Amino acid sequence: MNAKLSMIASMIIFGTIGIFVEYIAMPSGIIAAFRGISGMLVLLITMAVSKKKPNKAAIKRKLPIIIASGAAIGFNWILLFEAYRHTGVPVATVCYYMAPIIVIAFSPLFFKEKLGAKKLVCVAVALLGAVAVSGVLQADTSKLTGILLGLGAAVLYASVVIMNKFLADVPSLERTAFQLGVAGFTVLPYALLTMGELSVKPLSLGLLFIVGVFHTGFAYNMYFGAVSRLKGQTVAILSYIDPASAILLSALFLSQTPTAFETLGAVLIIGAAFVGEVSFKKKAAVSE
Repeated sequence: MNAKLSMIASMIIFGTIGIFVEYIAMPSGIIAAFRGISGMLVLLITMAVSKKKPNKAAIKRKLPIIIASGAAIGFNWILLFEAYRHTGVPVATVCYYMAPIIVIAFSPLFFKEKLGAKKLVCVAVALLGAVAVSGVLQADTSKLTGILLGLGAAVLYASVVIMNKFLADVPSLERTAFQLGVAGFTVLPYALLTMGELSVKPLSLGLLFIVGVFHTGFAYNMYFGAVSRLKGQTVAILSYIDPASAILLSALFLSQTPTAFETLGAVLIIGAAFVGEVSFKKKAAVSE
């Protein structure tokens, strides 16, 4: 498949996960654990079929960061899935997309990068968007718990992005396979301790399988296959299909339509993150 089409397809798949989670009548911990472990197995099978041997030396050298980032992924999923249930997919998705802004804000601390005027404005605009989404301007705090969970998920995801910067020498596919495995096994004890009396329904079980194998293993494999063949800026631009599709599809399939203030917040946050990540300087055309 064409690299751009693969990237677009993987982003749309990621954008639909909230819809599936809404119909899985299981605790978020169980969903996160299954997603991590099944995603890892799919990626390891992919590596075995392609006869790709893991870089054991690089993995061993960076094992503490891989473990920390994997654990952050697992608990990031739990917070995000809980946010879906407390405030709906659109608002939770918008809050989650504060992650790129958090990375930008902390880049001087971790990467010694200067925060230029453009990035400072992006951070300020995104914060205004978060205020709009929160409902404070309307004196409505009914979704505050979900919003805080979504922002917590964004903080954890931002930490994963930052840690991945220090894992550049570990190939992306095997790095992700190990991170997913760590994510699954890290949250498994929490999932078992908090699941209570679990009643498994066939629909939930089927959707859980799809989220683990299709939305995680298959989609990540497609995503990394596309990323390796595309320019960084193309990847950054196409990545925003994920939140856009999540918001549109949740309105279509879950009847979760954002309010005017939530829409304003979404535009501010996603727009600020997009502008903060993408360079608009004219460059010579490069073949993809």
